[in-house]
Amino acid sequence: MNLFHTIGQYILFLGKVVAKPEKWKIFYRDTVKEIDKLGINSIGIVAIISAFMGAVITIQTAYNTENPLLPNYLIGVAARDSILLEFSSTIVALILAGKVGSNIASEIGTMRISEQIDALEIMGVNSASHLVLPKILAAMLFNPFLCIMSNAVGIIGGWAVGILTGVITTQQYIEGILYAFIPYYIIYGVIKTIVFAFIITSVSAFYGYYVSGGSLEVGRSSTKAVVHSSVVILLFNLILTQLLLS
Repeated sequence: MNLFHTIGQYILFLGKVVAKPEKWKIFYRDTVKEIDKLGINSIGIVAIISAFMGAVITIQTAYNTENPLLPNYLIGVAARDSILLEFSSTIVALILAGKVGSNIASEIGTMRISEQIDALEIMGVNSASHLVLPKILAAMLFNPFLCIMSNAVGIIGGWAVGILTGVITTQQYIEGILYAFIPYYIIYGVIKTIVFAFIITSVSAFYGYYVSGGSLEVGRSSTKAVVHSSVVILLFNLILTQLLLS
């Protein structure tokens, strides 16, 4: 019953969030600010993790395809498909759920226990829309860029480690990247990224918005936000994969 109550409360919360902004100028300013805070500040960690994951995928694929009957360019094929289909969308989303999600939950939770949200409500401001909608829009606009950047950095990282370790040549790697390439895979990853961006921001904001108590509860709400958004991401990853690739 608690699960259904939480889902119902979350749906009602989204109803408040998607309301028309009261002042478009402030909404635009807040959205730009959130793009910088949630998106641009995440470029570094996404780039580093993508480079290392591309390198690991290349090495692992090389060690598992040592059969002389298998051509070396398959290493590039495996690295490309792993990065495009899963890593740059799902794995990066899980990483951002920890980094961005906990930040959103703690920020809004702190505003709740310090009665800043109550003050906005007293002034007649739709606090849910004012605080959360710019975050959702910013993530949905910028996270696709992070996904595409992760694709590129991951593939480059795989190429670099392949050359340094000597498991594949540049020509073989490029041949694998281009072999039977399906451009739709990029679109598929971007679609998933947009959905995951909405999940991360809305679920995290939900747990921060309804926190009660003190600073200890804010910490607990941040943990719940990360855990639950990660579970929902994995669930929707399964659903979207079935819908978009079947």
